[in-house]
Amino acid sequence: MHNKTLAELSKGLSNKTFSSEELTRHFLDRIKTLDADVNSFITVTEQQALAQAKAADAKIANNEASALTGIPLAHKDIFCTEGIKTSCGSKMLDNFIPPYNATVIEKFNQVGAVSLGKTNMDEFAMGSSNESSFYGAVKNPWNTDCVPGGSSGGSAAAVAAQLAPASTGTDTGGSIRQPAALCGITGLKPTYGRVSRYGMIAFASSLDQGGPMTRSAEDAALMLNVMAGFDSKDSTSIDKAVPDYTATLNEDLSGLTIGLPKEYFGEGLTPAIEQAVQAAIKEYESMGASVKEISLPNTDLAVPCYYIIAPSEASANLSRFDGVRYGYRCENPEDLQDLYTRTREEGFGEEVKRRILVGTYALSAGFYDAYYRKAQQIRRLIKHDFVAAFKDVDIIMGPTVPNTAFALGEKSNDPISMYLEDIYTISTNLAGLPGMSIPAGLVDGKPAGLQLTGNYFAEAKLLNVAHQFQQATDWHQQIPVTKAEG
Repeated sequence: MHNKTLAELSKGLSNKTFSSEELTRHFLDRIKTLDADVNSFITVTEQQALAQAKAADAKIANNEASALTGIPLAHKDIFCTEGIKTSCGSKMLDNFIPPYNATVIEKFNQVGAVSLGKTNMDEFAMGSSNESSFYGAVKNPWNTDCVPGGSSGGSAAAVAAQLAPASTGTDTGGSIRQPAALCGITGLKPTYGRVSRYGMIAFASSLDQGGPMTRSAEDAALMLNVMAGFDSKDSTSIDKAVPDYTATLNEDLSGLTIGLPKEYFGEGLTPAIEQAVQAAIKEYESMGASVKEISLPNTDLAVPCYYIIAPSEASANLSRFDGVRYGYRCENPEDLQDLYTRTREEGFGEEVKRRILVGTYALSAGFYDAYYRKAQQIRRLIKHDFVAAFKDVDIIMGPTVPNTAFALGEKSNDPISMYLEDIYTISTNLAGLPGMSIPAGLVDGKPAGLQLTGNYFAEAKLLNVAHQFQQATDWHQQIPVTKAEG
């Protein structure tokens, strides 16, 4: 059953080939057997999952089911879940039990999906390797000596290892697409505001966006059908009608114009990754698409721009974690100042503290204009680059990341090198555009990702373009063999 896509599982449940309870037990057993090698879950909610599965079976029996009723899913541990620990991968929230559900969680509950548990992640979503988690590093199922990418590395690894058929993730600067590329799965970051951020613990509020992590584009469309939509509880949510993302998956690609940014194919890109991307482009040309070279001239400014804006917003958002209201609190503080200082010193990891310090500095008097305001001006220039490009092309393509998965610990002491892993993904977040990564080959036995970027609210077109590629190739069907299975 774990070899099936969401669409296949939905059909099997509808046809009574198996029950949701049988399906859920199957995935829970796989987690128990295999996750010790991967460390993709922080919390497994076995009792709740089985109760939800029984309720889903009753819905199916009464012909009240929708596409994802009875389907087991995993959720990144950044989405608040009522009565279940939501840690954000941090010691600071190791004891936090939310009294409410995030809107995304509530939407899946309403359609009768089953929650297997909460997946591991870089602490407060800050990282590109999933090594900064309080609960230990996640391992890449393709090679457990390598990172899965971050910050949604637990979600990506769980789907790649077939411990869950799909998972939710979040993307602030590439945190869905980058681990999707390194783990050989499909990951979609929707347009900013398309998916509610209510109950999604904030890292950088103007950049964070939730999205699906799946094996195929068709599965991502099924997930996004549930996740997308206006939410009055989220002030950044966009009140715009949601289409059926599965309805246009099979549209012909004749006449599609693909833009290839010349800035994405230069120094720093591994030649084998470039070859895989160029082979994918050739496949698109055989399907009737045309290719045009474009320029996104401010691409080289994206990383420094992002690492001013994101830490600045993190500095403000994480000020709430002070040991007073909830979360970790230091023992026996001498006074209020000591409570604040030691709680934050002991509760946050090194990467989180680094970004808080950078952000606080950038926002401080005397430096705000020189750094934060300037970064916001550059952000506008980056957005204008994309607006101009989409006047001539329908989709922008390129590599998702410059390399395949690197070794655990290889870049832990080199934050600049780590930050550059997101060089192709960050611009999409700064502009608020939808982006997607799909498997496009294997390089030395490790996955290579192709990134698709669309115009605002063009998720349906992205999914269509990705689905057509996956109908013509089988890279998304390649599966790693875990140690316990192999």
